[in-house]
Amino acid sequence: MAWCDEQIQLHARRDARAKAISRIPGIGPITASAMVSTVGEFTQFKSAEQFASWLGLVPCQDSSGGKVRLGRITKRGDTYLRTLLIQGAKSAVMSADKRDDPISQWALRLKERSGWQKAAVALASKHARIVWAMLARGRAFDATHVSVMPGSPAHAPSAVEQAAQPHAELSAA
Repeated sequence: MAWCDEQIQLHARRDARAKAISRIPGIGPITASAMVSTVGEFTQFKSAEQFASWLGLVPCQDSSGGKVRLGRITKRGDTYLRTLLIQGAKSAVMSADKRDDPISQWALRLKERSGWQKAAVALASKHARIVWAMLARGRAFDATHVSVMPGSPAHAPSAVEQAAQPHAELSAA
């Protein structure tokens, strides 16, 4: 067992993707290594929501007539990865009061509103979406990041969007 743990630690330190996602509170070397080796190419999923759904971390929908009803978590998908994410999220929720980043504060508020187990599953889903965003878009983890809807007044265009704007004006002319 010690040799296996050592090999997992070694993989998590050497693989750039596993190293990057293991910086997320609640995702350790075992989870990071398992996600990278199981999923492979994260761009195969069109969105973070699709990736979370593939893991089985989204609620069932029983919607009709414009009325949305969300049920229990589907639990369809990769059982091992989902279990690792939920166990890590439980740890992160239980220690969230020691951190002051927006994700930990959100988890604390959710824990008080809905209970710690629902908060842990919601945080696991959030972790899955963060991992997808990091590895599919090639971004680093930023605990202080606050997402803003594109097109809203608070949205500041990224460097990629700014670089694309002059080309859009040229094609419109």
